[in-house]
Amino acid sequence: MKVTDSWYSERLEQPIGLVRWGHYGTPVLVFPTAGGDAEEIERNGVIGACWPMIEAGRIKVYSCDSVAGRAMVAKTGSPEYRMWLFNQFHHCVRHEVVPAIRTDLGGAETPIVAAGASIGAFNALAVLCRFPDVFGAAVGMSGTYRIQRFFDGQYSQDLFHASPLDFLPGMDGEQLDVLRTRFAILASGQGAWEDVGSSWDAGDVLGRKGVPNRVDAWGEEWPHEWPTWRRMLPQYLDELC
Repeated sequence: MKVTDSWYSERLEQPIGLVRWGHYGTPVLVFPTAGGDAEEIERNGVIGACWPMIEAGRIKVYSCDSVAGRAMVAKTGSPEYRMWLFNQFHHCVRHEVVPAIRTDLGGAETPIVAAGASIGAFNALAVLCRFPDVFGAAVGMSGTYRIQRFFDGQYSQDLFHASPLDFLPGMDGEQLDVLRTRFAILASGQGAWEDVGSSWDAGDVLGRKGVPNRVDAWGEEWPHEWPTWRRMLPQYLDELC
């Protein structure tokens, strides 16, 4: 069963779409790649790869438009605007997408698994670290976890707050205490266009703060492409859900 929804987000100052597949199960929010929309994972076979788990009622999959990623790829507006949009996107996820998911779940507050590939992995790890009160785990696939290079070398407080590898070292208090009860899987191939070093870097930052995580380095036959992620995601969801 597929259900689509969209609304105008005041936080983003533009519309955002949300799609759902399934009836029951652990909620999984899959972020698209940088320029993707909410249905990208279906077009590229990821929903099909996860279908046995969806059909069995083990997971209920959601995906939202990559609003900030699209602006980053298209170089919409100034670098400052695009960095602001990443920060706002995460707040939109927490305060608009998550409530929509919970409403769809009949009010259940089951911790959500965040997942994504490439920039989607960045977003998945970011929302886990920023909002561990609602996200229980993250699956980052072929992640790019330092995204400053996409903003013409510029930096801002918005990007700092959006980037877990930047804000995590200084995190303390209750948010960190909750985050230490969560779990992140950081998987990457070592084939064409992959950078497994980025995952090791993220795992090191998490580990230094006592956040449980695991880095899985797949072989050189796994490139930075959809066939890799179609194989990875159901494997890790089977482990987590």
